[in-house]
Amino acid sequence: MIQVINLTKSFEQSGTFLKRITSHEEIIAVDNISFQCEPGRIFGLIGPNGAGKTTTLRMIATMLKPTSGTIQMCGFDVVESPMQVRQIMGFLSGNTGLYARLTAEEMVKYYADLYGMEKKKYKSRRDEIFSLLDMDNFSHRRIAKLSTGMRQKVSIARTIIHDPKVVIFDEPTTGLDVITSKNIVDLIKCCKEEGKTVIFSTHRFGELKLLCDDLAIIHKGQIYFHGTYQKFEDNMHSATLEDEFIRLVGEE
Repeated sequence: MIQVINLTKSFEQSGTFLKRITSHEEIIAVDNISFQCEPGRIFGLIGPNGAGKTTTLRMIATMLKPTSGTIQMCGFDVVESPMQVRQIMGFLSGNTGLYARLTAEEMVKYYADLYGMEKKKYKSRRDEIFSLLDMDNFSHRRIAKLSTGMRQKVSIARTIIHDPKVVIFDEPTTGLDVITSKNIVDLIKCCKEEGKTVIFSTHRFGELKLLCDDLAIIHKGQIYFHGTYQKFEDNMHSATLEDEFIRLVGEE
C-alpha cells in the first residue's frame, strides 16, 4: 500500500522548469496532494507534461525528498526508512540508464545480486519474467546492440526481478511498438494478479481503460480528479477520455 498525505515539493526558480512560481521565487512542482494506492489494484497517475507526475513518483521512490507531507509504503516512511522501502519496491523510469557492455542476462542478474536473491529463486523469477516479456531470444546479446523496445524490457526485468510488493512505472510504454507495449501491459496485469500495489503514469488513454482500477489527474501540481476509474467514466461530460481530460485540466 502507498499512502500519500499532503505532499508538496518545491524547487528554487530555474529556467528549466515551466511550473507555477511563487512570490518567493520557488517553483511548486507538487502542491499539497493526497491519495492512496491499494494492493491488488492498479493506480493511474495522468497529467500533461510538467504537471508533477514524475516528481511525485520520484518522491514515492525515495529519489527526491518532499518539501512537506508524508509518504508511507507498506508501513515504512519513505524519508525515515528509505532502505527498507527500496527493498520492497521496483521503480521504472524512462531516464534510467543501462550498462552497454553487459548482456541483458548479466544486467538483470547484477540487480538480483544487489538485492541478495538466492540462486534458485533468481532462476525461477528470471525464467518467468523473460518468458512473459519474450526476452530469451536476446538474453545473451549486449545491451549496446539492442533495440529501444528490447532495452525497455531489460529495464522492466531488472525493476521487478526481486519480486517487489510495490511497482512504480513511469510511462513504461512511451515510444514502443504495439507488440512490445502489449508485453508490458500484460506484465502490469500480472503484477495486479499477484496482489502487488501498482502505480503508473501514461500518456496513452487506451491504457487507462485497459488497466486502471483507480485514477488521479494531476495538473500544475494539484489533483483535479481522484477516485475509481469507473467513477471517472460514469461522470464524464465529454464523449471521449481525451476530451474529458482536456475539459478537467482546462478549468481553472
